[in-house]
Amino acid sequence: MIAAVIPARAGSKRIPGKNIRPFAGRPMICHSIQAALDAGVFDAVFVSTDSEDIAQIARGCGAQAPFARPPELADDHTALAPVLLHALDQIEAGGQQVELLCLIYATAPLLEPAALRQGLEVMRSRQADAVFSVASFPAPVQRALTLDPEGQLRMLWPEHELTRSQDLPAAYHDAGQFHWLRTESFRQQGRLYMDRSFPVIIPRHRVQDIDTPEDWARAETLFAMLASTNGRPDRSRP
Repeated sequence: MIAAVIPARAGSKRIPGKNIRPFAGRPMICHSIQAALDAGVFDAVFVSTDSEDIAQIARGCGAQAPFARPPELADDHTALAPVLLHALDQIEAGGQQVELLCLIYATAPLLEPAALRQGLEVMRSRQADAVFSVASFPAPVQRALTLDPEGQLRMLWPEHELTRSQDLPAAYHDAGQFHWLRTESFRQQGRLYMDRSFPVIIPRHRVQDIDTPEDWARAETLFAMLASTNGRPDRSRP
């Protein structure tokens, strides 16, 4: 079985209710569910939540929500790995064996179904333990600046002050869209960043973390821009 799991707890602090807050005409989580369904590679799409309101909305968007996430896995400090392990246990308790699992973030409205399909192709072709979405940093991280205790600028790596940008290796960050996981390896290693991990590189204009109201506004702007140029499917339908 190939399954998608979308974690979506109720207790967001910085953007209350962000997983089901309307985004481009639909509850936020419905965009992730629709991308998973449109990818056409999953035997089932599950939502792991501690909220019946979220579960009902998820079902209305085409996902399954057959189990509740326990409170101890739904606080501000819970890591994703135990949440996914709980979901795996619940799914497999129903008699279905999950070979490949894809964690899809609930707040990833710019996610493209093609990227999910690409991730599955890389999992199979590279015999990967994990494949996840990444994006390149817009500037060399080796020349990053920080502030000292007096508020003055300091280079984190002063040895690169005079290094040309083109001579520095590219660096990438987690794009916050999806993680493909080989279930056997995931159970053995218990973490998302496993030994044989490979990327799907997402263009920067399709990547936006959504942790603050400013992030939300920027994501709406990017979504509208891409929709207006046919850069993504129109998911604004109810």
